[in-house]
Order: sequence, then structure tokens, then C-alpha cells
Amino acid sequence: MFWLLATLAYLLGSLSFAILLSRLFGTGDPRAQGSGNPGATNMLRVAGKKLAILTLLGDLLKGLLPVLVARYCGFDIQQQAWIGLAAVLGHLYPLYFRFRGGKGVATAAGMLLGLYPPAALLAICVWLLTFYLTRTSSLAALIATPLTLPLLAWQQPGALLPMTVLTGLIVWRHRGNLRDLFAGRERHF
Repeated sequence: MFWLLATLAYLLGSLSFAILLSRLFGTGDPRAQGSGNPGATNMLRVAGKKLAILTLLGDLLKGLLPVLVARYCGFDIQQQAWIGLAAVLGHLYPLYFRFRGGKGVATAAGMLLGLYPPAALLAICVWLLTFYLTRTSSLAALIATPLTLPLLAWQQPGALLPMTVLTGLIVWRHRGNLRDLFAGRERHF
């Protein structure tokens, strides 16, 4: 049952709401515009607030739902976290879109919301504060995600290993942003 849920989570995570919504509303592929990332931030740049919010909600839900289903099925917190990570992997490397996905931040937030809401609240508050101060979405994600790890180590240690892997993946997916941040070329809002 675990592997079935993990596979279904990956397939759900592979649904790119940014791409699907851009096709539905005729705004063009977000992978070919703006930052080239099929996520809520780039959708805000290239398609406006409405589609950005819909993308954000869709990406959050595809991280949240697999964790909630895993909990309902009686899986422990670590198993729930691995299943949630499968959804994030689907977002990062979507089967349906030639494995060209987003950075996984909103899907990871949904996963974290399902696993341990106080950690999700911490991440959201840190993200919002960092974004408010710097107007840089990538920097906000790179600061907020790792800051959840000490709280999880203290309150939900079973989720720590999958969340550490997730943090590493998010940093990896933001490696171009890190280069741009250090070079002073990163996009701001």
C-alpha cells in the first residue's frame, strides 16, 4: 500500500497547474517565459494574480492531499513524509511534461502543512518576511525551508530525514538562483 500511495502521489505531483492553467487560459507555456519556472511566482510574472493564486493552490493541494491520505490509511509520520516527498518529486520532475518541472516550494509547503502545521506556519512566516524585506522569492524559499528542520527534529523527528532530503532538493533546484543571487542578477518583485 505504501508504494501504491507513493506512486499515486508522484503522479498527482506531476500535474503542473502552471502549465495546465496557461494552456486553459491561453497565456503560453510558463517554461518559455519569465524565469522559465512552472510555478506560482513565475505565473504571477507572466499571467497575473488570478492564475498565480490558482497555481499556488493547486501546487499546495498536491503536496497536502497525499499526506492526508497516508495519515488516513494509518501510515506513521515518516511514511507520510516519504509519500509527500513523492508528490514533490512529481512536481520537480513531472512525468507528463518531459520531466521539466518547477522548484517545489508550494508543493513542499502543502506537504509540510499536512505533516506538521506549526512547521508549515513557521516556513510561511519566514518566507513572507524574507520576501517582504528582499522582494526575492527564491531567497525566501532558500531561507524558509531549512529553518523548519530544527523544529521538526524537536517535535516530529520521524519526518526529519524525508524533510532533509526535500530541503536538499529545493536547494538543488534553486542552484541557478543561488548563482544569480551571489552575482547580483536575481529577479526581484
